Amino acid sequence: MLDIKFVRDNKELVKENIKKKFQDHKLKLVDEVIYLDEKIRKLKLEGDNLRKERNNISNEIGILMRDKKIDEANDKKQKVVEINERLISIEKDESELLAQLKEKMMVIPQMIDDSVPIGKDDSENVEIERFGEPFVPNYEIPYHADICEKLNGLDKDSAGRTSGNGFYYLLGDIARLHEAIIAYARDFMINKGFTYCLPPFMIRSDVVTGVMSFAEMENMMYKIEGEDLYLIGTSEHSMIGKFKGQIIKEEDLPIAMTSYSPCFRKEVGAHGLEERGLYRVHQFEKQEMVVLCKPEDAMDWYNKMWKYTVEFFRSLDIPVRQLECCSGDLADLKVKSCDVEAWSPRQQKYFEVGSCSTLGDAQARRLGIRMKTESGNEFLSTLNNTVVASPRGLIALIENNYMEDGSIKIPKVLQPYMGGKEKIEVNG
Repeated sequence: MLDIKFVRDNKELVKENIKKKFQDHKLKLVDEVIYLDEKIRKLKLEGDNLRKERNNISNEIGILMRDKKIDEANDKKQKVVEINERLISIEKDESELLAQLKEKMMVIPQMIDDSVPIGKDDSENVEIERFGEPFVPNYEIPYHADICEKLNGLDKDSAGRTSGNGFYYLLGDIARLHEAIIAYARDFMINKGFTYCLPPFMIRSDVVTGVMSFAEMENMMYKIEGEDLYLIGTSEHSMIGKFKGQIIKEEDLPIAMTSYSPCFRKEVGAHGLEERGLYRVHQFEKQEMVVLCKPEDAMDWYNKMWKYTVEFFRSLDIPVRQLECCSGDLADLKVKSCDVEAWSPRQQKYFEVGSCSTLGDAQARRLGIRMKTESGNEFLSTLNNTVVASPRGLIALIENNYMEDGSIKIPKVLQPYMGGKEKIEVNG
């Protein structure tokens, strides 16, 4: 959410930003919030003047009562009654207008960074850099679900009976490999100096609307019936919410945390669920990184964070690339974002395995998270990035380490988490 003063002083700049995001239907909101802001400020001024007048009249009443001028004092008292009635009306109008202003301000997108490429949707995202050489073996790599089933590691039929489409059972060494990836990701980030955290997996609605846009909320979140609670779509939601309403000392920044959680998503929209496989499902697990920092440090952290994900996947012998998200593909709260995509030797193309974003002060402003500085309390910046989300990470690992005999080679960094096992074999 932008600062209304910024919108007031940079009306055309805000409109140009909306156009860059191809959301022209929101242009009218800029004029509407400026109009509401003007009405609110006029009411505030009238209220302040009336309070001053009331104070002055109250002093006059005291003098009149002292001098026994009862009739004049009563006239003044009546004036105070009229002022109080008007103040009640002003406060009611002001409260209603502030609610309208906030509702509209929550929909106006965050100002994007000047470096963000302009484009309508994810088809216009820009490849920036590749890491590792994409490799296609001279033997066929089956579909990942078929590989897992052959290794007795996947059962979607049973999950369909218990939970429906979009769920799965992982079994045996495949389940163990999945958890090895998550455990390794945890230790990988701890070794980078991040504090490990296990957050709540359900959050209240005021936290949801603080960390994401309404459109994202509608398409992603599962609501608990009869409760003001939502299942998290990523641990970023509860990790940022941890600091709701807090004032953090400037010297305590940056705060760098890595968190584990299951993630729950409706997956509403054009992408839909994957019927047979594990790429797009209702439930998965993720190791996340979250940073709170001074605004001037945000871009340095952004670049460090996505590079950590690249380093993580390269340590698993998985080629990846960084893809810069264009303006039309940025969620409304994001200043800048990029995806890390893993190479699929089966499809001979890259697919998304992580996303890194800097959100400026958008989440901090919505949730009231500030830093205490010598010049006063200021909103800080928040960032988030995927270390690894699995089963997607599992898919990338399986395809890039699939052997001709049907076994899966286990990268050295994961072998300690697999009891020293070097491969998963068909009859193993």
